[in-house]
Amino acid sequence: MNSTKAQHAGLYIHIPFCIKKCPYCDFYSTTDTSLKAAFIEALQHEMAMVSNEFSAFDTFYIGGGTPSVFDVEDISKVIETAHKFFNILPHTETTMEVNPGTVTPERLWGYRSSGINRINIGVQSFQDKNLDFLGRIHSGMDALLSVKWARKAGFDNIGIDLIYGIPGQSKASWLTDLKKAVEIGPEHLSCYMLTYETGTPMERCRQQGIFQPLGDGRVGKLFETTTAFLDAHGYTQYEVSNFAVSESK
Repeated sequence: MNSTKAQHAGLYIHIPFCIKKCPYCDFYSTTDTSLKAAFIEALQHEMAMVSNEFSAFDTFYIGGGTPSVFDVEDISKVIETAHKFFNILPHTETTMEVNPGTVTPERLWGYRSSGINRINIGVQSFQDKNLDFLGRIHSGMDALLSVKWARKAGFDNIGIDLIYGIPGQSKASWLTDLKKAVEIGPEHLSCYMLTYETGTPMERCRQQGIFQPLGDGRVGKLFETTTAFLDAHGYTQYEVSNFAVSESK
């Protein structure tokens, strides 16, 4: 391994705010957005404190939570502070997660101008019934529009997240989402199996018998459907849940 390359790190910043917490999610977040200013100030102090601990960063990822609850000015502060205290290499891939329910064309233009060069959109499904079950704040149309707006804002590197293994989901239903995803042509797809994390509202509902989870065998078949379909459409699987456009596509 190249010794210089081995010294490079990836910078991840967690934005712990959401408009509404999804019932399946166990990542830390709060819906009290009145704390945003205090969080940014604390984050700036923390970056200053650890600025001498790393040699260089060659990837920069802003995740959450829902980073797109922050307006452009807030995101700009985060990026500017990171560049002030860390050696973020030229041409670093700088990604930001967004929720289709919290973006507008203007915000996406602003994020692009602030230094974000890759956007990752939490679509989860293009079907409203699935989004309702997952407790998402956006619709299938919102998801499609967010991708369209991101392209118009100049993003040529877009990732989208999808979830499968939803109770009652059929192969045909899952293929509907996969086909729609391939049609809009993101450079990256993350297809996550729905899991029931301890302590989440969805896990409590499962334990109470409010819904019947999809069986392991059926979920396994959906995984096989995912890998086969995406491989046939030019996406290479490089991790269990992650697929990227093949160079030959």
